[in-house]
Amino acid sequence: MAQFILSNLKYINPFRERNVLQQPLLHEQPELARIALKSTEAIHEVDPCYLSFSIDISVLAGGFWWEGSQGVRKGLGTLRIPPLDLNIKKLDLLVKALGPSYLRVGGSEADKIHYFESDEKGMEVLVLTRQMWDNLHAFIQRNDLKFAFTFKYGLFKRKHHGEWNGTEIQQLLRYSKEKAYPIHVCELGNELNAYWAFHGLRSQPGPRNLARDYATFTQLVKRYYPEIKICGPGSAFWPRLGEAIKPFSNITKKFLESSTTQLDIVDWHYYPFQSDRSPVRTRSATEKRAVDVKSFEYFSQYSKKLRHMRDIHQPEAELWTGETGSAQCGGQPKISDRFASCFWWADQLGQGAELGQKVMIRQSLIGGDYGLIDRLSMKPRPDYWVSWLWAQLMGEKVYQLDNPNSSVRAYCHSHKNSDDMCLLLINISQNTVLIDISNFEHVTESYAITGKKLTAKKIFINGLKPEFQKGRVSLQDFPQPEFNRELQPLSINFWRVEY
Repeated sequence: MAQFILSNLKYINPFRERNVLQQPLLHEQPELARIALKSTEAIHEVDPCYLSFSIDISVLAGGFWWEGSQGVRKGLGTLRIPPLDLNIKKLDLLVKALGPSYLRVGGSEADKIHYFESDEKGMEVLVLTRQMWDNLHAFIQRNDLKFAFTFKYGLFKRKHHGEWNGTEIQQLLRYSKEKAYPIHVCELGNELNAYWAFHGLRSQPGPRNLARDYATFTQLVKRYYPEIKICGPGSAFWPRLGEAIKPFSNITKKFLESSTTQLDIVDWHYYPFQSDRSPVRTRSATEKRAVDVKSFEYFSQYSKKLRHMRDIHQPEAELWTGETGSAQCGGQPKISDRFASCFWWADQLGQGAELGQKVMIRQSLIGGDYGLIDRLSMKPRPDYWVSWLWAQLMGEKVYQLDNPNSSVRAYCHSHKNSDDMCLLLINISQNTVLIDISNFEHVTESYAITGKKLTAKKIFINGLKPEFQKGRVSLQDFPQPEFNRELQPLSINFWRVEY
């Protein structure tokens, strides 16, 4: 996600909160929440690969990354890491349990990387070798993934924008075509509205010139991959700021207005919080904010804004959240990699589907404090298990609920493998909540994700620690509790319901 420096914005320090789970309950009797299905007609249908994920190009190729970094330099971590080893059996097991999914490879260094070779020398030179590309496609194929790739826009003077010719990417396209490597979705450049922060003011493309470059890009990639889907512009949005500096970096609207290219996907990038590494924080990642309903509101606001622009200028295009994670600049240690992070993630999965987003791409599958999988230990983090339960239970049809209760976030999908429905119920309060779902028949399965405290590394599903046993994990590993319609305080719940 783009990290930026705005000298005229006030630096916001994260405030300290005592452990939320240690605060006393406010009510002795459970609060009652009435939730009803508004209609038996689905309002949207998500892609079968709705829950998808990314591997950052810096992690894949061994660039500058976040683990251990205390700050940020030109939108990157300050430590160089070795290239990711994709030939790890445990990684395959963890990935297959989440599928089907898109794998996106992009990130801040996507626009400065060299394909296969480089005449440049120095610590900052990053090369995607043939072996890395081969290993990536072997990983994609054996895990039945679809592939989305961010092609290099490049670093050049602003006066040359609108004249992009794609010389640098042709070798990669030719090689990939010869090898019959699939590329299902592509985009030109990473977070082009934030180029000024990464690469300097002279590098920032204007929206009309960018639209011309996208037309050239589309013609080029379709010569090699006629069925490829074109995605853009992938602008970064920040809580409270939107696209940041008006009008300098608010390029999405004018780009869509100016584009002569028929986009298949209109996408955007969004992080609800910033980590301590981020030079500017419009909403710092803290325990309190992790379960504050206000933290979830900007996603809806910007998603609706983007949908409006799509409807006017690219009505045939799908809407995607092309990159999202808990906190910018690699995630916040002891928040993004803990139970606290599960709440925004579960809610954004539910919100995104309800708002008509076809695909939600999580930054990242592995790497950084926000990774679903710890890069160094290869252990799944709490957010992984939210993703896993979603993948097991939530189907493609999306239904709308009537839910006036502010303590419970509620979403409804078709069940993944039956004619039933599945409710996602997120209790963000410190109290037990009793659920009234009178217009559903009855609940046949329930799974509750809980933790001993918000900063816990471990979570529980129905009271048991989830883990792979002999390379497998299944819903049957979690015995069904006696059902009482109650949501535990600060819990994430999946209920399979008959209707």
